[in-house]
Amino acid sequence: MLFLSFIILGGRITNNMIRILHTADWHLGQTFFGYDRTEEHKLFLDWLAKEIHEKQVEALIVAGDVFDVSNPSATSQRMYYQFIYRVTTENPNLQIVIVAGNHDSAARLEAPLPLLQAMRTEVRGVVRKLEGGEIDYDHLIVDLKNRQGEVELLCMAVPFLRQGDYPVVQTDGNAYAEGVRKLYTQLLQRTWERRKESQAIMAIGHLQATGSEIAEKDYSERTVIGGLECVSPDAFSEQIAYTALGHIHKAQRVSGRENVRYSGSPIPMSFAEKYYHHGVVMVTFDDGCAVEIERLECPKLISLLSVPNGEAELPESVLKMLRELPEVNGEAPYLEVKVLLEEPEPMFPQQVAEVLTDKNYRLARIVSTYRRDERKADEERNVWNKGLLEMSPLQIAQSVFEKSYQVEMPDELTELFQEVYMSATCKQEEEEG
Repeated sequence: MLFLSFIILGGRITNNMIRILHTADWHLGQTFFGYDRTEEHKLFLDWLAKEIHEKQVEALIVAGDVFDVSNPSATSQRMYYQFIYRVTTENPNLQIVIVAGNHDSAARLEAPLPLLQAMRTEVRGVVRKLEGGEIDYDHLIVDLKNRQGEVELLCMAVPFLRQGDYPVVQTDGNAYAEGVRKLYTQLLQRTWERRKESQAIMAIGHLQATGSEIAEKDYSERTVIGGLECVSPDAFSEQIAYTALGHIHKAQRVSGRENVRYSGSPIPMSFAEKYYHHGVVMVTFDDGCAVEIERLECPKLISLLSVPNGEAELPESVLKMLRELPEVNGEAPYLEVKVLLEEPEPMFPQQVAEVLTDKNYRLARIVSTYRRDERKADEERNVWNKGLLEMSPLQIAQSVFEKSYQVEMPDELTELFQEVYMSATCKQEEEEG
């Protein structure tokens, strides 16, 4: 993709340009270890409304996970609808395109569509089917207009895809990835047929792209073990001027492609994300190309702090660090305490609470790890390795999953593993027969 130099005439964008803001993963309604985050989200939405107005943005793109749960609270929904009403009222030329993420209820998000369309807002949550069972690709294409009312950008608005949403592909590889690729390929073909000269094409997706970076042991993004739901960025053709992705909370380019990006979440969703730079992406299109891509970092109301900052330490050392914490003016940070124990110490949480009594910190969690004798650890590894010979493939997969994620393998993943294993076994038997 060739990026042109950004042209400004008299300090304003030219008539045939269109400017978008790409954001995702708001997770409205999330509680952080029991703490309400309404004020953090309000700060972000106020900042976003200000940026839309000052930057003269024509379109806001929200690439999924508007809410944190599929059945959001009344407060979260009120915040969402008030924001849409506010920005569309303050900006008569603004259009909004929202797709559902894996945290959202697709049907619930799309239900008020007739009312939202009156506010120039399009929502795509459900992949609709025509009478013959074919995907209604036209419904996934949204026209975005410049300030003169001319269609300047064709937006391929694709929500998070669940089984049955994408075409079935016969493959020995990843059926999900291949099905998603085929959907985008066929949707692009349909979009290209509708495209007129100089119109740009952009895509929206809520998915995990191969090569994307997530924090180690970060469970907030709900990635799937083994990359079963990873989609290659090659699914997004060079004919697409810009691809706006959601699902991964770290803002980043995908596989080095400048025009395939995750905007990242507006606030950190876990302590693994405390060093992320949160914000949105502003993209300007002209003559069928993305001519400028710029990151806008949003303000942070509450910071995240880990004590110690590195590996866990012994209780005495941790308590000393907590006593030495500086006074905080303003909003109290979220605090994570990491302690290394040789045996259970039931009084340690109380000791931490006493140290923090007169300090302005929000204690979010205490993470306890236990020191183990290295020889004992080696013996356990040897026993486990020998046990592999007596374990079934499913038991091995379940054991690895539990060691990696500290939870049991979900039933749906167990069923999927058994299905794949049986399919592979039958294929091998056929070849040997």
